[in-house]
Amino acid sequence: MTAPRQPRVTLRAVADAAGVSTSTASLAFSGKGPVAAETVERVRAAAEQLGYAGPDPLASQLRAGRSGVVGVVVEGRLGHAFRDPFAVSVLDGLSQVLDEVPAGILLIAQQAGEPERAITHLQSAALDAVVFSLCGPDHNPAVDHLAARGIPMIGDGSPADPRVTQLGLDNRGASAAMSRHLHDLGHRRVAHVLMPLGPDSPTGPVDEADLAAGLFVDTRDRAHGFLDVFGDQPDGGRPPLVQTSMPDVEQAALAVRPLLELPASLRPTAVVAQSDLLALGVIRAADNLGLRVPEDLSVTGFDGVELPWFAGKLTTVDQQGEAKGRTLGEMVRTLLEGETPTDAVHPTTVRLGTTTAPPVS
Repeated sequence: MTAPRQPRVTLRAVADAAGVSTSTASLAFSGKGPVAAETVERVRAAAEQLGYAGPDPLASQLRAGRSGVVGVVVEGRLGHAFRDPFAVSVLDGLSQVLDEVPAGILLIAQQAGEPERAITHLQSAALDAVVFSLCGPDHNPAVDHLAARGIPMIGDGSPADPRVTQLGLDNRGASAAMSRHLHDLGHRRVAHVLMPLGPDSPTGPVDEADLAAGLFVDTRDRAHGFLDVFGDQPDGGRPPLVQTSMPDVEQAALAVRPLLELPASLRPTAVVAQSDLLALGVIRAADNLGLRVPEDLSVTGFDGVELPWFAGKLTTVDQQGEAKGRTLGEMVRTLLEGETPTDAVHPTTVRLGTTTAPPVS
């Protein structure tokens, strides 16, 4: 049988046992007031005898008008965020700054296709601010809930709402810059591997109508950047676009394999992937089919994460995840100091590696 929970010893009880007022006992613990050393020792002795652990931190936070907790809404399952090295690097940078504030992090999963479920968790949480991390849909019902409670919000490019301060990314421009690198090398038959366009997106080919209806702005913008460069193929058609149900290695390999199985005269000479994990999936599929990277197939990624298990060096768009997380954290710090941060755009660079080369003539 579980023992009954013992009530928390209060500061008033300690003050009564030490024969002082509650305010004097509080000053004795804080060390911020003119309290005689003998009185401090008496208060601390009474606290030790009663098993008093110190002032209630929640009460102190509420008096200061803060909970000391920042919510971080993650699109999809939390397990995916922990498996994605870019997501981990962003959360690492964010937590570094919040630790300095100090503030804790409450991770809240927003399941694909059921965004309203996150509101249930948000309703029961006392939060100083909320960060929408790792992108997501343009519209998020949690914004209305948080705005009604007066909780300030920071977004990683989404939700697209004027009440959310954004740390955006020029996804379209960065994707176009990477595509131009391949174009400058001489590639013309190029395929594009997309992250999901929305919740419950199936792995497989998509067309530009699917792209127009896509819910996830980062996926759409990166695809548009690719099409800005490779919108017209040598045969007059449009380039192949394949989507993944999850932005991971396995789904990328599954999505791109039919393209790599085409005869050499029809097979893409290069693939632009929307993330580094997707790029590794393309490289895995190529290797399984006996294709060499970059001799037979050039492959590019997007994110710039550390890939210690990959023997080469991926050509990618580096968006410096840890630095991005720290910038998000500094924006939260500004909010907690009572000021309003301005929208900003996080920089990216094209980082050349060993996975791209001119096509075989």
